[in-house]
Amino acid sequence: MKALLHHSAARAIFLIAVAFLVLTAVALGWQTTANGSSHREAPLISRDPSVDVTDVYAFVSPDDTSTVTLIANWIPFEEPAGGPNFYHFDEADLARYWLKIDNNGDAVCDIGFLFTFHSDVQNPNTFLYNVGPIAHLGDANYNYRMTYDVTRYDGSPCDSGATTTLASNKIMPPDNVGKRSEKPYGNLRIEGTYDLTGGGKVFVGQRDDPFFVDIGSIFDLLGLRPFNQAHLLKLKTQTGKDNVAGYNIHTTALQLPKSALVNSNCDGTASDTDCVIGVWSTAERAATTTRSFGATSGSGGWVQVARLGNPLVNEAVIPLALKDAFNGLDPSADFGLYTSGTPAGDLLKESVLNPELGRLIPVLYPGVTVPAAPRNDIQQVFLQGLPGLNEMTAGYTPAEYLRLNTGIAPTAGVCQGKRMGVLEGDVAGWPNGRRLEDDVTDAALRAVAGGYVLTPDFNHAPNNKLADGVSHNDRECLSAFPYMADPWSGYRSSHATKGNVKPIKAEGADEE
Repeated sequence: MKALLHHSAARAIFLIAVAFLVLTAVALGWQTTANGSSHREAPLISRDPSVDVTDVYAFVSPDDTSTVTLIANWIPFEEPAGGPNFYHFDEADLARYWLKIDNNGDAVCDIGFLFTFHSDVQNPNTFLYNVGPIAHLGDANYNYRMTYDVTRYDGSPCDSGATTTLASNKIMPPDNVGKRSEKPYGNLRIEGTYDLTGGGKVFVGQRDDPFFVDIGSIFDLLGLRPFNQAHLLKLKTQTGKDNVAGYNIHTTALQLPKSALVNSNCDGTASDTDCVIGVWSTAERAATTTRSFGATSGSGGWVQVARLGNPLVNEAVIPLALKDAFNGLDPSADFGLYTSGTPAGDLLKESVLNPELGRLIPVLYPGVTVPAAPRNDIQQVFLQGLPGLNEMTAGYTPAEYLRLNTGIAPTAGVCQGKRMGVLEGDVAGWPNGRRLEDDVTDAALRAVAGGYVLTPDFNHAPNNKLADGVSHNDRECLSAFPYMADPWSGYRSSHATKGNVKPIKAEGADEE
């Protein structure tokens, strides 16, 4: 199986920063849920972090190949020491959180998993998150407690169909405050991993953010520290820095039998397109929010405010004026945007076929040439999936979301697959779904530069060597579901500075 993957100068600095995202998202042909990250991807959602979905992952479970693991992560850049009011999902009358599946290729949700939440304060007369060590989830010392329900919806669209309660009134483990508050924290994670009605598992709660990327350099005019000397504005060559290291997120994670996700025609083999599922996540807000002193309530219908499948799509592919609108769209409307001939459709189509980053790379990195527009290779991956890998069943509707071939078995143990995924010949990795170890940033950089098999004339150095210098997460994976590492604690926050450290000068202290 071929290792398929994809991936002026006078324009404003803002456009150059956005261009990186065009590179990564377009190059990889992202559909909703794969590699990469969407932290703070649109103006409105950046002001509403409790419903901001950061990453979506979907992969066949390495330690139980009869199941698929689905993960949606929320609330970007959680500072572990952010007390006394730590991080949580929003209440059930204010927000709804979804993981969605299309299993017949029509870009409409066929199976939906809805998460709703309720807070339960044990003692309202204290400011403390916990009033003593939390030994177990039912401990009276666990003061600000949150419970959740998981409901499965079957229909087309899924939220109009039959419902099945998979979990009810489950206690979410607390945020990781510190060793005095929770010791050992891993016991609470184990207790908070629940079996689902009908088979499968669920974990909801705080985790270390598994995404890794040198955001600080990339948004500084598309800088790649290992290639600093090749940049138009040269700096000293450095190794990459993981700017997401030390931060936490909240997750909604499911592990489900394959049979609970694929359509009835799937024969279980990798060659059967009926075994490919589309995966994405959304969040909804109540249409009306009423605020009064000490209370907030929601009413009216539900409005979709966040959406994510493939990483960085909204940041990089979607123009600024349409970012908030994209967050409210259903995938079934995507193809209309790309082909309708409206100004919005023309702009989106141009972003795919003639990515702005592809025009900027030769300017910012003199001497580097990239494939010319139109980039039909990118369009194939972006809207349809790759033939023989994760293209969906015949008659599919082109749409943006993550596509996972459930018939392809894991190629390695937990978090041990080749980090470049399909680009490196590992067909169990991105863009065939997305695993925690997949380095979607590097894969996207090389794809947009043409350094991969679909554009052989450009599959050479430096195009196929581009990298941000960050190749793995800051914490090792767990060996079992939910796989993501336990969260950093507030007491051990890596962002804190030791006492009595000499202050940094206000001027002249920039790092070279």
